[in-house]
Amino acid sequence: MYTLSSKLKLFSIILMVVGLLGLIYGFIAVPANIEEVKELIAHDDHGEVVEMPLPGQTEDELEDDAEGFDFVPSEHEVITERTDEKVHKMAEDAQLVHLEHVFHQLQNKPWAAVYVAAFFFFMISLGVLAFYAVQFAAQAGWSPVLFRVMEGITAYLLPGGIIMFVLLALSGFHLNHLFVWMDPEVVAHDEIIQNKQSYLNVPFFLIRAAIYIAGWALFRYYLTRNSRRQDNATDINWYKKNFKLSAGFLVFFIVTESMMSWDWIMSLDPHWFSTLFGWYVFSSMFVSGITVIALVTIYLKSRNYLPFVNDSHIHDLAKFMFGISIFWTYLWFSQFMLIWYSNIPEEVTYFVARIEDYGLVFFGMVALNFIFPLLLLMNSDFKRVNWFVVMTGIIILLGHYLDVYVMVMPATVGESWFIGIPELSALAFFGGLFIFIIFNSLTKAPLHAKGNPFMKESEHYHY
Repeated sequence: MYTLSSKLKLFSIILMVVGLLGLIYGFIAVPANIEEVKELIAHDDHGEVVEMPLPGQTEDELEDDAEGFDFVPSEHEVITERTDEKVHKMAEDAQLVHLEHVFHQLQNKPWAAVYVAAFFFFMISLGVLAFYAVQFAAQAGWSPVLFRVMEGITAYLLPGGIIMFVLLALSGFHLNHLFVWMDPEVVAHDEIIQNKQSYLNVPFFLIRAAIYIAGWALFRYYLTRNSRRQDNATDINWYKKNFKLSAGFLVFFIVTESMMSWDWIMSLDPHWFSTLFGWYVFSSMFVSGITVIALVTIYLKSRNYLPFVNDSHIHDLAKFMFGISIFWTYLWFSQFMLIWYSNIPEEVTYFVARIEDYGLVFFGMVALNFIFPLLLLMNSDFKRVNWFVVMTGIIILLGHYLDVYVMVMPATVGESWFIGIPELSALAFFGGLFIFIIFNSLTKAPLHAKGNPFMKESEHYHY
């Protein structure tokens, strides 16, 4: 039996406490009104007050105005005469609208940071559940020695799902503005969203979320229960039940995972859609889940647990990390290339916003999710080196956190983004919670699923 070490338990609790304190600070520190936003914009990095140009006014014209000179307006200027009080009033109104826009973005920032981290760790657990079901459905002979690790990681599914549902419900109750289609004022002036209201409405949205989470958690409960009952069984009936259950779950998962990705991520940009998006999110959660299986397995093995896990098992996990990373890249490029090449304004706007405002993060996460796994895991020998797999796994997880970040932040925070205290605190809090739940779950059952009919084959597996 695995015993949760006091150091790991303390580490996870410290992460949660530090993360929670940081999140509290992040929510307190957001501007409370437009005047505070104006002060933030009006002060440069050195604390010097700078005058904000009016819409349509260039920096040179602002300097001339400050020196007492009149600038010569060009034919393209929106403001043709500064002495025109009506036009000046319109410019001030436009500036006020801009300040309100920035105010809402900054108000959204800590909520979006929490949402990104909550979804990231939840999708890892869901990805592991899918991988676990695939092993049963395929009657895989190499992986049963890893089943209890998978069961431990999927223990986060229910608490993580409840957290996600609470965040979605808070959006539905207008305590944040992550989903613009939930704002009645926006919908009243947006014909595109109005045409989607039969699907994008708060009651149906929350009902769907409850069905997804309840279905996944229920399947996880029965799969785990049957697996543990098989330990003391004299036949393989519980294994057969899991085989049938896994086949049914995978059908349910394919449908609900796609719908979840539309609801929880794609609807943040309600004007945009992609027919590949469900597969794209799936590939991200799948490779992240497999990566965490490898990291947890290597950790347990280093603590003298899992003596029946050998380098061939790690090698196969690393192969999946490599292969699904390539699959993710294929989906990313297919989605990006087709939309960028067709250059349809309603579609390409999604990527224009991310390239212009998130260029470093956007292309950086592609490098982390494709180039590094390609270079580090292409060699078969490297897949058997534990510290090398750990290093690559950390890079992959960082890359897919940034992937979720790029999917969420442009729609919720826009150009007002930066990775600061809320983002790091959310990562620390949910990371600590994730670690505590999965390792505490590992203490509930023996790490050796001895009743599995393929266990002997798995124990002697060599590649």
